Amino acid sequence: MADAEYVNIWMRPERPARGPKPAYSRAQITEAAIRIADAEGVEAATMRRIAAEIGAGAMSLYRYVPSRDNLVELMADRLMGEIDVTGMPSGDWRADLTRYADEWRAMWLRHPWIAGVQRSLPSFGPNQLLLIERLMGVLDAFVPIDENLGLMAMLNGYVEGSVREEISSAGEFRRSGLSESEWMARSGAYIDQLVKSGDYPMFTKIVTEARQPHLSRDEQFRHGLGRVLDCIAAALPAHREGL
Repeated sequence: MADAEYVNIWMRPERPARGPKPAYSRAQITEAAIRIADAEGVEAATMRRIAAEIGAGAMSLYRYVPSRDNLVELMADRLMGEIDVTGMPSGDWRADLTRYADEWRAMWLRHPWIAGVQRSLPSFGPNQLLLIERLMGVLDAFVPIDENLGLMAMLNGYVEGSVREEISSAGEFRRSGLSESEWMARSGAYIDQLVKSGDYPMFTKIVTEARQPHLSRDEQFRHGLGRVLDCIAAALPAHREGL
């Protein structure tokens, strides 16, 4: 059952209309939470820990941020503000979407904990709304709004899937104590056995012929992004008409 007491954080005034000026701000609390999450993981960003960071009483912070869900909403929206969409749409849709994808990936790699708290249901904070306005504006002149939503979902699905895998792999290598090249070397004997068995022709083709596994993470991301943008281009009216 939905929480009858829940009120969207963006509908709550940051300071009361009357009374003394608040000692802290949501921005201070959010920045402290992000610093802690970056250094120690998002689980460490408790109200008690944040309060110690900024020199406040833990219970007093609930006057500014009523719940853990509200705190996560503030943190996620603050990170969306790191995605630079200044000047979008520029008129060059491919350049705009490439820049957006690169910015989003870079933000997630700076703050990998966001992969664990990113939610499907948006809260429509100010930075997210700005992102929606600028990003959706990139293809607005070319396609109807439903087509626009579908194409953006395809782009977002590629970027999110790629960066989640990148973050997950980095975590696995970190826990193993091995670099990616060391892990591959350790697996070499088994892979060689599979190839020589002759039982896995497609796997063998990947091992012996594929170029992508040998590219850097940046190169892999750009290669896949280029294919996604080609698909978007094919959906635009000018492309379909051969113009």
